[in-house]
Amino acid sequence: MSPIPPIPVALAARPDYEPKALAEAVDELFGLSGYSPAPGERVLVKPNLLGPEPLACTQPQVARAACAWLLERGCRVTAGDSPGFGSGPGVAKRIGLADALKGLAGDRHVPVISLDKPVFLPLTLGGSVGISRHALEADSILSLPRLKAHSQMRVTCGVKNLFGCVSGMRKALLHARHGDKGREFPSLVADIAAALPPVFTLVDAVTAMHGTGPFKGRPYSLGLLAASPSPVAVDTALYGLLNLTTEDLPVWRELQLRKTPGAFARDISLLGADPAAFPFAGFELPQTLRDESFDPRTLLRSALRRMWARLRG
Repeated sequence: MSPIPPIPVALAARPDYEPKALAEAVDELFGLSGYSPAPGERVLVKPNLLGPEPLACTQPQVARAACAWLLERGCRVTAGDSPGFGSGPGVAKRIGLADALKGLAGDRHVPVISLDKPVFLPLTLGGSVGISRHALEADSILSLPRLKAHSQMRVTCGVKNLFGCVSGMRKALLHARHGDKGREFPSLVADIAAALPPVFTLVDAVTAMHGTGPFKGRPYSLGLLAASPSPVAVDTALYGLLNLTTEDLPVWRELQLRKTPGAFARDISLLGADPAAFPFAGFELPQTLRDESFDPRTLLRSALRRMWARLRG
């Protein structure tokens, strides 16, 4: 039996979001990591659109560069997320993503949608999850997470970004129902990632979020873009470079318990820029984690914010 080839994780240094240099870096990373979607492929571009706070979301020029690259290769591209606060189109408009996606590849238009229309799938440890039909029925997903400290998960990147494929308020309800129950919440995050079509990942860590998060952290100039055909592998690479272990990160520990390809350092191959070129040592993470579950007041606030966002359009 021949050994399984390592999963590539490509790194590139970018000090800022200058559009031309960013597009060149994206092209380089996709080439190194073997991204080759077919002409006509239906690709869902999945940025992080947590809410109307720019640092909490994927930087719009990263999404523009990725969408332009796909359109140039004849792909059919839609961008979408199910934000924690507001709608996909509403958050995209507030942070400048809607404007950034205008005028790509001639007169072709990249719509931004909310990942609604849930399809209910069973969870490994019981219960079910409503994953958006838009995500499940895409030929593939290009995930664009922003590297962020997280008050409940410690740090999040590729795999956790896919939690946004859960439709609407169900994300908060899943936190309430499965949070702080041993493996339940990490297991459902792993289940969601496993249920989706092939996911390629491009990480925005040019300016990351550190200190706390995922909403109210501080900007950190890491100057990094990373790409991989596996969200699990890119997480393993970056978490290792941050000198973290699975004891620090419940979702990573769950992926290793499942022996998920890419969850171990031996599964991956780092390509491109030298990891020593990036200031990982200064990236601050929460030492104590908040509960995974949300109290009823948090759920009520989230529901009211969603209603207000719909009324505002």
